[in-house]
Amino acid sequence: MIRNLNIILMVTSIIALATVYGLKFSIEHTANEKIALIAMIDTQESDLSLLRADWAALNQPGHIEPIVKRHQEALGLGPVKQKQFGSFTDLAMRPAAPDNQGLNALFESLDAGVDPIDAILQGLN
Repeated sequence: MIRNLNIILMVTSIIALATVYGLKFSIEHTANEKIALIAMIDTQESDLSLLRADWAALNQPGHIEPIVKRHQEALGLGPVKQKQFGSFTDLAMRPAAPDNQGLNALFESLDAGVDPIDAILQGLN
């Protein structure tokens, strides 16, 4: 009986030992993956900071101005004129009451299957 118990305890010890070693190697593999990911993140962060510095240099007016001057005719760019800005008086006033007839006509046309936006877009072509 004791011999059988000793054999069972040895087998379970060997299984536990194999499980512990398997767990150890699994943890080491996970740690190596973590180190590799940290290194990759550091590389990407340094690349990102370099790209941000390049972007900041390329967005400076001193860099953009010669390009704009060189392509001014093709782009049709020019200085902003005062007439390009509107005023509040140019805006249409809000109607005092909703246009019920217009809304009813819109809903009736939608129910009939007519798309008013499509008609507007067709008129633009």
